[in-house]
Amino acid sequence: MKDTIRVVVCGDDGVGKSALITSLIKDTFVPNIQDVLPPVTIPRDFSSSKYTPTLTVIVDTNTQDLQHLQKELRKADVIWLVYSDHYTYERISLHWIQLFRSMGVNLPVVLCCNKADISSKVDSEKTITDEFVPMLKEYKEIESCIRCSAKDKYNINQAYYLCQRAVTHPISPLFDAREGKLKSLALDALSRIFFLCDKDQDGYLSEHEFLVLQQKCFGRSLDINDIAEIKAAVNALKENTYTDQGMTLEAFINLNRIFAERGRHETTWGILRTFHYTDSLSINDQFLYPKLEVPKTSSVELSPIGYRFLVDLFLLFDKDNDGGLNEEELHNLLKPTPGIPKEWLETNFPQTTVRNEQGHVTLQGWLAQWSMTTYLDYKTTLSYLAYLGFENGTYGTISAVKVTKPRKERVRKDKKYRVGVTDRAVFNCYVLGGSGSGKSSLMEAFLGRQFSEVYNPTIKPRMVVNSVELKGGKQVYLILEELGELEPAILDNEARLAQCDVLCLCYDSSDPNSFQNLIELYEKHPLISKIPTLIVALKADLDRQQQRSLIQPDEFTAGLLLPPPLHVSSNWPGSLIELFVQLVDVSNEPALATPELEKDVKKVDYLSNVVVTASAVGFAGIVSLWVWKMTFQRT
Repeated sequence: MKDTIRVVVCGDDGVGKSALITSLIKDTFVPNIQDVLPPVTIPRDFSSSKYTPTLTVIVDTNTQDLQHLQKELRKADVIWLVYSDHYTYERISLHWIQLFRSMGVNLPVVLCCNKADISSKVDSEKTITDEFVPMLKEYKEIESCIRCSAKDKYNINQAYYLCQRAVTHPISPLFDAREGKLKSLALDALSRIFFLCDKDQDGYLSEHEFLVLQQKCFGRSLDINDIAEIKAAVNALKENTYTDQGMTLEAFINLNRIFAERGRHETTWGILRTFHYTDSLSINDQFLYPKLEVPKTSSVELSPIGYRFLVDLFLLFDKDNDGGLNEEELHNLLKPTPGIPKEWLETNFPQTTVRNEQGHVTLQGWLAQWSMTTYLDYKTTLSYLAYLGFENGTYGTISAVKVTKPRKERVRKDKKYRVGVTDRAVFNCYVLGGSGSGKSSLMEAFLGRQFSEVYNPTIKPRMVVNSVELKGGKQVYLILEELGELEPAILDNEARLAQCDVLCLCYDSSDPNSFQNLIELYEKHPLISKIPTLIVALKADLDRQQQRSLIQPDEFTAGLLLPPPLHVSSNWPGSLIELFVQLVDVSNEPALATPELEKDVKKVDYLSNVVVTASAVGFAGIVSLWVWKMTFQRT
C-alpha cells in the first residue's frame, strides 16, 4: 500500500474545485477564495477512522496553466474530476477523458457533480441515471461517481474517501463493469484463497472455516444473522451454492462479485491483502522470497516445523491412503502454486526420489525431494511454502528452514582440509567414474529400484535423493549427482566443487580397464584432490580382475592416504548401506578421507615416520616400476 496518495483535482474553471478542497479542509464553506489553492497535505489521522491511514496530498489546478496541469497529472495517483452543469458535463467526454488518454495517463478517476445545492431531488435521480451510469459504462477510467455541494458540505468527505479508496482498494483489477463479472486474475486469486481455507479439502468452506477466514482477514467474527444474510444473498443468485455443508467455490466467487457490484470491494481487498496479494493481483515478492542471510559456506535445510507442514500436506492429499501421491493427488496438492517446480522438471522428477511399486511418490520420497530442493535452491522452497499456505506468525516461511553453521577449513602440514560439521542433515555427493562402471545402477539402487541389464549412457546431469539412517538411528538425506557431459566443466570449477561434500569415485572391479579412468580423472582435474573422496569398486559380485592401470586400486588409495576401496554390488544390500553411511560419515568428518591429508597424530614417533616415509617411497617406486615395464615392453 502506498505511503502517500496524491490527488489531483481537475475540471473546467468555475465548477468549484477550490471550494471543494476548502470545505474538506476547513469543514466550512468559504465563499471568496483564490482561483488556485497551493497543494494541501492531509495527515494520516484526518477527520474519521473510516479513511485509510495514509498521508494524502491534494493538488488544485486550472485550465489556464496547461503545463502545470500536465505535470501534476503525471505525478498523480488518482484524479478528482469535477463538473457542475450540462456544459461542463459534456466536456468530460469531449475534453478531459481525451486529454488523459492522449497523455498516456492511466489513473482511476472519481467523477464529482458539484453544486448539488442548486438542484432538486428529481435532478439528483436524473443525474445518476442520465449522467453517472453512461459514464461508468463508457469509460473504464471512471471508478465511481458522486454528487457534492461545497456550500452545503454535502458528500465532501465521501468524495475524498472515494479518491483514497480508488488508490488503496482499486476496483479496476477486480471487476469488469461492462461484463458485470470479476476479472480472471481476481478469480484465480480468490480460487487459491478458497483452496487454502478449505482445510479438509472437501470442496466446501464450512461455517467454521468461513469464520476462521473472517477472523483472519478482519479481526472479528460474524453472528448468526450475518451468516444467514450472506447465505441468502449468495443463494439468490444461484440455488444451493451455500448449503449445510458450507460455501462452494462458486458461492465464494459470487459473494465477492456482489461486494464489487455494491461498491464494497474493500472487503475483497481485505481478503486479498491478508493473503499477500498486491494491487496487480500477484503475490508479494517479499512474502514469496523473504530475506535470508546465508554465509558463504553454510547450507539451508528444512526445520522440524517445515518437515511437519510437508508431512501434513502429504497425508491430507493422499486420498486413497496408499502411501503415495499419484499424478492426480500431486496435481491437486500443487493447485495453489505455479505447478511442479521448474527445477524438478529439469531433473526428471519423480525419477529423482523414492516411489512405490505403482510409481507414486512416497512420504519418504516427498520429504527427500524437498530436502534436496532446499539444499540446492532454498528460495524455491520458501516460495512454494508461501504458495501452499505455510504460516507461522511474524516469522513467516523463514521458520520452515534453518541455516547451518559455516563450514570452516584448517591446515595440517600445508594441506588444507575441511573441518567436521555438527548441525547438518543434508549432504551432496558427486558420483564419478568411467562409462559403464555402474554409476547409474548405483543411483537406482540408492532409490531401492531393481538392477536393469539395459545400458543407457548418462548424457544429461542426473541426481537422486534418499534418506540414510546412521549408526544410532539418526536420519539424514544424501544427494547423489551424476554430472554427465558437464563433468569436465564442473570438476574444473572451484565454486561448483565447493558445493560438493564428498566424491564417490567408481570403477568396475570386473573390467580390467576401468580403474585407469579414475587415474586419468585425477591427472586432468587436480582440484578434486581438495574434496573428501571414497573409491568404490562396483559389480563386486562378479569376478574381480587385475586392473591394467598405472597402479592398482589398493596402492592408489594408500598413496593418497585414503581408505581402501569399498567393494559394492547392487546384489549385496549390506554393501550398499555401508557405502551410503560412509559417504555421510566422510561428509560429516572430511578429514577421514581428504586426499594426501596425514592422520592427526599428536606425538609422531620414529616408527611412525618410517611407516609414512616407506608408504610414500613405495608409492613412488610402484609408479617407477610400472613406467619401466611399459618402456621395456615397447622395446
